[in-house]
Amino acid sequence: MKTLDLSFSEPALNLACDEVLLDEVHSGNREPTLRFWESPSLFVVVGYGNDIERECQTQACQKLGIPILRRSSGGGTVLQGPGCLNYSLILQIADNEKTGNIGTTNCHVMRTNRDALGQALGQAIEIEGHTDLAIDGVKFSGNAQRRKRDALLFHGTILLAFDLPLIGQALRLPSSEPGYREGRSHETFCRNIPLTPEVVKQALGQSWLCGGQAPPIDAGKVQRLAGEKYSRPDWIHRRAKRSQASE
Repeated sequence: MKTLDLSFSEPALNLACDEVLLDEVHSGNREPTLRFWESPSLFVVVGYGNDIERECQTQACQKLGIPILRRSSGGGTVLQGPGCLNYSLILQIADNEKTGNIGTTNCHVMRTNRDALGQALGQAIEIEGHTDLAIDGVKFSGNAQRRKRDALLFHGTILLAFDLPLIGQALRLPSSEPGYREGRSHETFCRNIPLTPEVVKQALGQSWLCGGQAPPIDAGKVQRLAGEKYSRPDWIHRRAKRSQASE
């Protein structure tokens, strides 16, 4: 496993980068990779199957100048920006029982991340819903995955110093919520954790047995994919009839 600490200034480039990494690991042209990134600007990203009007406060986003994009993995809608650290884990599937299907992968990754961050915090962390991390029932990390035949992308957010009141301004209450949420507002349901990005990166890197830096990514590939897919209105406003969590 190699690490890649790479953030782009444009939201579409950050989304495209994850897909390029997935394609390269899937084709055997890149080792499994753990990427870290953080957006310097606010943007909303909906899950592959989400309806923008149902999940987002679209008029408020327009007023606030917050663009809305769509990612290629499942899961819910997220407000990205400074103080929200992202990790992207790209793994080979092979014949590994830990990553053999969506459920076993969820368990494997969430337990590894829970233990790593819990040790760094010195505090108990719970796995809630399918892929949330929480402390005393208050969420600080949401996660999702996308699968291809030979590789998978498992990525998520970790709230460290995020402006939490902004979440409720940009997002509606979700159309689908885990039972432990119990109808709570975004501001009372989400929290930051008192760790620095450097500590989180070190903790996850050690837990995933990372050894060394990943080779540079082809920026041209990322730019092309962002332009051909993630920046296009027909992709962003599509109405998906099925999940792309597995393909």
